[in-house]
Amino acid sequence: MTTWIALLRGVNVNGRTIRSVDLAALFTELGFADVKTVLASGNVRFDADATAAALKKRIEKGLGDRFGYEAWIVLVTLAELEAIIEAFPFDAERDGWHPYVLFSSDAGSLEELLSAADDLDAADDVVTSGDGVLYWHNRRAVGVDSAFSKVAGKAKYRSSTTNRNLRTLRKLVP
Repeated sequence: MTTWIALLRGVNVNGRTIRSVDLAALFTELGFADVKTVLASGNVRFDADATAAALKKRIEKGLGDRFGYEAWIVLVTLAELEAIIEAFPFDAERDGWHPYVLFSSDAGSLEELLSAADDLDAADDVVTSGDGVLYWHNRRAVGVDSAFSKVAGKAKYRSSTTNRNLRTLRKLVP
């Protein structure tokens, strides 16, 4: 059995509220084992014997049916997540900066976003590629108003990308 991490896009923002207890109940009803939610931002660790493609389809349908919205998720295995965390290339404890990882279910989106990062002001945003992710260091004072945040938040990326703070990701590792 494989331990998976489901990262839901757009949960508990913009009026779409899903309680952690309800999210865990859905994953359990979908037949997954050892379900654990982390924080209230759409992070679920669970065990399952299935491919990523089959899980993605099943989970997105379950979320849509239960909570009434077009659900988008990104899946990684626990082993992949551990490697992603370990490879974070910036000083995650740097004062005044947010350490983020941007995940995508579409490699083309990551390439486009990395290309857009070439024009960033390094005083506010620093982005580099990792294994199937982008690592992003964002100056806290700028936050969601940064140039990269605005590019990554475009509608064309909503169905395939989601980002998490490195501290949140660490909480997903047992």
